[in-house]
Amino acid sequence: PAAAGIAGAADGSARGAAGRSMTALSGTVADFIGAARVGRLGTVDAGGQPLVVPICYAFDGSALFSAIDGKPKKAGGRGLKRIRNIEGNPRVCVAIDHYDEDWSRLRYVIIQGEAEIIESGPDYGRAVAMLVAKYPQYRTLPIDPGTGLMIKVTPRSVLSWSLS
Repeated sequence: PAAAGIAGAADGSARGAAGRSMTALSGTVADFIGAARVGRLGTVDAGGQPLVVPICYAFDGSALFSAIDGKPKKAGGRGLKRIRNIEGNPRVCVAIDHYDEDWSRLRYVIIQGEAEIIESGPDYGRAVAMLVAKYPQYRTLPIDPGTGLMIKVTPRSVLSWSLS
């Protein structure tokens, strides 16, 4: 299938300039992003080495949020490679896809944007509420302000495939 256009862009992408809101996503693309259970976050370190990690996330229509929660990790909080990468280079990519053995049902969205690490405040509280509503596991994992970090990704460009 051909790439699906978003917000009328000829190349299948929605673009927003730094400091301005991104063009509105189509309802189909926004619904796909919101409903998917897992995305893959891509970051890059200072030497240019990419890192891709699976993430659980919530999407509010304008930003994507992923918690650094209480699950066991080799390094915690700011010691995580993805956090260090974002602190050094906030440009990130999130790939969200659906695989099916029937290849006519394959689809994906790629979000390129700017990430920031938040630890408290209104965005943090809203993100926690959205994550708890989407993932029952978060009802028992500590993601309260002061106990964890939250990655906020603001899209600058969104490309979709097979979502028309």
